[in-house]
Amino acid sequence: MRATILGAVAGVVLLQTRAALPAVLWLALLLLLAVLLLTWLRRAVPGSALDLMLARGAGAVAVGVRCSAGVVLGFAWAGLFAQYNLSDALDPALEGQEILVTGIVDSLPVLADHGLRFNLQVEQALLDGRAVQVPAHIALGWYAAAPGRSGRGAAPAAVGAVEPGARWQLLVRLQRPHGNANPDGFDYEVWLLEQHLRATGQVRANAASVGLNRQMSAFVPRFATVVERTRAMVRAKILAALPESPYAGVLVALVIGDQRAIPQADWTVFNRTGIGHLVSISGLHITMIAGLFATLMHFFWRRSFFTGANLPLWLPAQKAAALTAAVTALLYVLLAGFGVPAQRTLYMLWVVAAALWCGRLGSISHVLCLAAAVVLLLDPWAVLWPGFWLSFGAVAIILYAAAGRLPEPVGPTRRARLLGQLRAGAHVQYIVTLGLVPLTLLLFGQVSLVSPLANAVAIPLVSILVAPLALAGSVLPAPLSVLLLQAAHGLFAALATFLGWLSSLPAAVWSAPLPAFWMFGGALVGALWLLAPHGWPGRWLGACAWLPLLCNQPSAPAPGAMTVTAFDVGQGMALLIETAHHRLLYDTGPMYGPGSDGANRVVLPYLKARGINHLDGVIVSHSDNDHSGGALSLLAAIPVDWVASSLPDDSPIAAAAPGHRHCIAGQRWEWDGIDFEILHPDAASYDNPKWKPNARSCTLKLTQASASMLLPADIEAPQERALVANAPERLQATVLLAPHHGSGTSSTLAFLQAVRPQVAVFQLGYRNRYHHPRPDVYARYGELGIERVRNDTAGAITLQFASSLTIGEYRRQHARYWYGH
Repeated sequence: MRATILGAVAGVVLLQTRAALPAVLWLALLLLLAVLLLTWLRRAVPGSALDLMLARGAGAVAVGVRCSAGVVLGFAWAGLFAQYNLSDALDPALEGQEILVTGIVDSLPVLADHGLRFNLQVEQALLDGRAVQVPAHIALGWYAAAPGRSGRGAAPAAVGAVEPGARWQLLVRLQRPHGNANPDGFDYEVWLLEQHLRATGQVRANAASVGLNRQMSAFVPRFATVVERTRAMVRAKILAALPESPYAGVLVALVIGDQRAIPQADWTVFNRTGIGHLVSISGLHITMIAGLFATLMHFFWRRSFFTGANLPLWLPAQKAAALTAAVTALLYVLLAGFGVPAQRTLYMLWVVAAALWCGRLGSISHVLCLAAAVVLLLDPWAVLWPGFWLSFGAVAIILYAAAGRLPEPVGPTRRARLLGQLRAGAHVQYIVTLGLVPLTLLLFGQVSLVSPLANAVAIPLVSILVAPLALAGSVLPAPLSVLLLQAAHGLFAALATFLGWLSSLPAAVWSAPLPAFWMFGGALVGALWLLAPHGWPGRWLGACAWLPLLCNQPSAPAPGAMTVTAFDVGQGMALLIETAHHRLLYDTGPMYGPGSDGANRVVLPYLKARGINHLDGVIVSHSDNDHSGGALSLLAAIPVDWVASSLPDDSPIAAAAPGHRHCIAGQRWEWDGIDFEILHPDAASYDNPKWKPNARSCTLKLTQASASMLLPADIEAPQERALVANAPERLQATVLLAPHHGSGTSSTLAFLQAVRPQVAVFQLGYRNRYHHPRPDVYARYGELGIERVRNDTAGAITLQFASSLTIGEYRRQHARYWYGH
């Protein structure tokens, strides 16, 4: 069984790396073939016979066949699952149309900037009075005052009081799932596919929609809506009891699993100290709560003789405790919104409870494999997220290092037993910390060096005190609930102070580039060697296999070469320019909302994955949000030598920037054989208040031995004419970043003829509200024979300038079957 399940995991992973899905018929045939093969093997080689064959060394073939059948089984099942989810697609002809939908809110609404986000189970959809087919489950945003949301000249309509379980009629605009596609970034499209959200959209909040956007029913009783309404009530109770409390969002996360109220600054501290897994309904919390209720049930069930009930005669206390643990875990996971990390623990507990109930408790490795099988049966995309590998990897490494058993705290006295428990806990923490280093570096590119100390304090405090107090406070009546929630908040606030101090230590985190797979494989073997059970020869030699991982350095272009990465940040600009020994960021992407911007969502994760922990310079071309929105996040997260911009001196970005200077035409420097030159604006423009931010955009020219690139940000036609008139010989470039995202105010014919680019890069968002690029402007590039690449269809674009120019498109190089659906 274990060989089959491990093979199935490999098959699921293989499927999730495919650029296209096999046809349903082929997947069904593969699934049938795998089932028939496993059935035949089970009958031809029963378990006892297989054990005998293994003892004689002849069972490897049978194990190999089981594993191979598992690969086919996992591949086919994940493929059929994906085909089913993808089949519920939005007709491209309906994108951008105003559709009147009626449906039930079936998720916990999330507060967002100027509005909220929620999921809707669609019951009916009308376009111009006729019924149309849209996906059954859609994700919506409802914003009241975001720029451009209201009709021209009309005041924005208010956002409705959306509650889970309510039936609403809404006028919406929908689009097919689409997210930013960048190396080592979050894949929003596959997350939507996993959640079976096959369209996203926004509620029309203009004056014309006021009479159409209305609540039809306050509550539609269904199992899912009851759960979500309960979660909403619990969240409201916690927030009402802790107004203006900095860690109220943490308690909400511990009770109902909603982590979105936790500020990004707090997440930085939690991740640097390695306790992020605790700030949620984690497997540890679920296990402890389930164990607590099971222990209480076992205690009272065994002593029911004193009541005359004689319950153990009807059902053994062990089975009653197992049933209690399973039910408690289910209720807690439902309260958590049935998130994927919580599901893994739930299934594992259910497997253990079922084994105890049936009297067939096998080895823990069997339990682990069965839990993995259930997870992938219900969610084949779980293998794409770090939590799957970390949770199962942690248990597996503990079982391996302890040879299938953990040291038991024995001793003649209570003090001795307590010391034994502390030693056992410290030993487990050592095993997990050391054993997961290769996997953590592969997934995150960093390891928290203070994690053992932080977890030694945080695990007992959060799991034994904070989480139970928060849970009790969320269900008990006031004023007791307020006291319990305040006590939980006070304890966590004290913990946060300690974690903040640990996070501030210079050596709190060790960062490195994401390792190549051969480095990870070698380090994993080394970790297994180091943690081998007692008696294994030369365990210290395992450390030698870590050397390539520890010595891994960021990659860089060769001297004289240059790499430019145009990130997919949506409607905005952000480009990383790399030479042999220097790195410059040109613009920082937009601000999406409070605590979320192009820097912390796209640029910084990429830099961390590459092991880049320092920038030589940053240019913020001008003050528009889509260019400067991520600047403050970037400056707070990574050391920067200097910042050049066209911003006023009293700008918050200029105040936070080290060595701030204005971009002035004529500034020039050379890095590793690459020439950098500012072409615009001139110094006099800063004294003229009539200049708009776009007109003062920093325009940068990059020149390499065989090619060049021009970055003009958002300059418009007057600035293009001035450049053509004043410095036509400096404009010619191999690659042009399309000015102002291809708007109608830029890319004049004279300017394009002066630049004479071979390639034009359009940085813009998918179906952006400005309708960039303008069709006639985009066509103008094509008529001039200029190759056009754009972020909304290509994802991140990488340009490598060496002896020749090489262009890489992330969506093509990292093609996955869910792109474009």
